[in-house]
Amino acid sequence: MRRVLLDFAAVASIIFPGVHGAKYGVGGVYNGLARTPQMGWDNFNALGNAVTESLLVQSAQLIVNYGLRDVGYEYIILDDAWSNGRSANGSLIPDYTKFPNGMAAVADSMHEIGLKFGMYSSAGTMTCAGYAGSLGYESIDAQTLASWGVDYLKYDNCYNEGESGTPLITYTRYKAMSDALNATGRPILYSMCNWGEDYPWKWAQTIGNSWRMSGDIYDSFDAADANCPCTGDEGYYCALPGFHCSMMNILNKYAPLVSKSQPGAWNDLDMLEVGNGGMTDTEYVTHFSLWAATKSPLIMGNDIRTMTPSTLSILTNPAVLAISQDPSGSSITRRWRYFVNDTDIFGQGEIQLWSGSLAYGDYVVVLLNAGNSARAMNATLEDVFWLDGPGGTASQIQQAWDIYDVWANRMPNATASAIIAANGTSLDGIDVTPYYWNATQTSYVEGLAANSSLLMGNYTGTVQPMGTINANVEAHGIKMFRLRPHLSSTSASKRYEL
Repeated sequence: MRRVLLDFAAVASIIFPGVHGAKYGVGGVYNGLARTPQMGWDNFNALGNAVTESLLVQSAQLIVNYGLRDVGYEYIILDDAWSNGRSANGSLIPDYTKFPNGMAAVADSMHEIGLKFGMYSSAGTMTCAGYAGSLGYESIDAQTLASWGVDYLKYDNCYNEGESGTPLITYTRYKAMSDALNATGRPILYSMCNWGEDYPWKWAQTIGNSWRMSGDIYDSFDAADANCPCTGDEGYYCALPGFHCSMMNILNKYAPLVSKSQPGAWNDLDMLEVGNGGMTDTEYVTHFSLWAATKSPLIMGNDIRTMTPSTLSILTNPAVLAISQDPSGSSITRRWRYFVNDTDIFGQGEIQLWSGSLAYGDYVVVLLNAGNSARAMNATLEDVFWLDGPGGTASQIQQAWDIYDVWANRMPNATASAIIAANGTSLDGIDVTPYYWNATQTSYVEGLAANSSLLMGNYTGTVQPMGTINANVEAHGIKMFRLRPHLSSTSASKRYEL
């Protein structure tokens, strides 16, 4: 039965100013961008420094064709190894062998198909690949990027000349580029990539839109690697963030930092590895789900030209993306963590419960099984709502909650395969609408406000007051649920299926 009692999109604009057509206020964020975590694609994880103009143009067009732009992946980010030194006046010069038409032409090609263009530099004398860095050239480089039509800057930390070691020193170095970008007058999203060095979550919220909180990610679920020496178990005091950090390594480092991000300023757990081949499909589902629910930027890192159906179906899941782009901007928090006996060569297995609030009174619950055997897991409502009242004092445990499985309606591989084969989402005889949300037509905020079932996941049951959520969870897998107050349990919940 369809009943509409309120204009939910109008309500959204009142509860979350700026989310429905109006301009966002800055709200303490230095440039007003990234009010939800940014989404896009970066070439580095899959392709490293093998960058060319044709790679970017081809990948960008496929992102449009496969519907990835319309679900929210709007930034095409060119990583390291694109330049060829500086001109006589000090401005950066593109490598015209790789980019024969220059960077402004690349930006124009992105803008013409409804995408935004990002570029890379380092807050050092050289980039990580040894090209010209921006330390001491912040103003001229920011003006150059703006003149090319750049919309996003990923700003690394290599060759920083020792200008690190305290939060104030690193803050000052990164603020120089922040000020320079703002002075251009062009809205440029500022993504700081300083690997968690000098605790950016203490100071970055007023000068940037996101900050890396760990060493570089590696396409592994939980492999230990000497290049990533800190695990997070010792607390986050890591003098050498390193690289080759597994998904679980980064997640465990993130656990104490959940309160440090806010709309417009996000903890960045690094780019997605989904589709790069080092993890199983189950592990990639876990990786994508946790990055979405922690409100990390979702920057695809796979080779779009060799996209597989399973990868496409993960990256476009509307119920998971709705959690990422939820207007509340709240991250999940780890409620408990236990070690289990099924170990592997990388160490002891573990299980975890994460949960957190969403807009409109909803909650998200994640049961993570990082052990090597499938197992039954459960979470009591007391556990889920612990931060709202320890020891069973949270009011939420006194009501019933409807449970929605956000992965139960994943796009079938046959549908994803047809999209890839047809090079587009308009398919004769195949309906993609049950699996695909076009956020360029209707934003996630509007869809959530209107109670779209596609953004909810599949209803699987109701947990009663003081009750327990139970699930069977695959090895290295998750069960992720959206909870919504059961209609009969609260008069404040006026929700009706569309």
